[in-house]
Amino acid sequence: MSVHDPGDGLEYPAVAPATRDQPDPRHDVRQAKDEAFSAFYRATVRSLVGFLVNQGAGVHVAADIAQDTMLSAYERWDTIGHPRAWVHMVASRALLRRIASCEEQPVEQLPEPTSLLADPDAIKAWEDRHDLLPLLRSLPPRQRQVLAWALSGFTPGDIAEQLGMSDDAVRASLYKARRTVAEAIKEREEGQ
Repeated sequence: MSVHDPGDGLEYPAVAPATRDQPDPRHDVRQAKDEAFSAFYRATVRSLVGFLVNQGAGVHVAADIAQDTMLSAYERWDTIGHPRAWVHMVASRALLRRIASCEEQPVEQLPEPTSLLADPDAIKAWEDRHDLLPLLRSLPPRQRQVLAWALSGFTPGDIAEQLGMSDDAVRASLYKARRTVAEAIKEREEGQ
């Protein structure tokens, strides 16, 4: 026998009410889910922001997309088979939608500090320290996307699966991207 909970639309096995000596098993399941997701969030969110920045997003946009993606992941946590790949794919698609929308969002003041962006004024200094960002942003979009996945630790096979590409196409894009970045670094070093 099962009980339908109209609050979340799921059915749960019929369980006798919890007593003082016997905790509610649904509480234990939710607590385990929260703990697993919390550990995943802490281990993944900052690298997800970096992944989006490597694809061309500004730091504020990347942080917003990462937070939205993590919220979606939490809501679907029990159904996601490979959470790390899932959040990277969802975030990548959200970035592509945001880029394609071409909406300007002017602001009069810098955004408020958040846990991911504790000091919004320091973002420019951070970007300046990471001098590879301009090189990555100069790559064609597909090369930049594939390289961002590779920099996040995904193999060419993983990337091909997630992006719906052939392994050969991924390897070719990675080769071209790496060659372009290496040539730009060599030119910059020779010019100094």
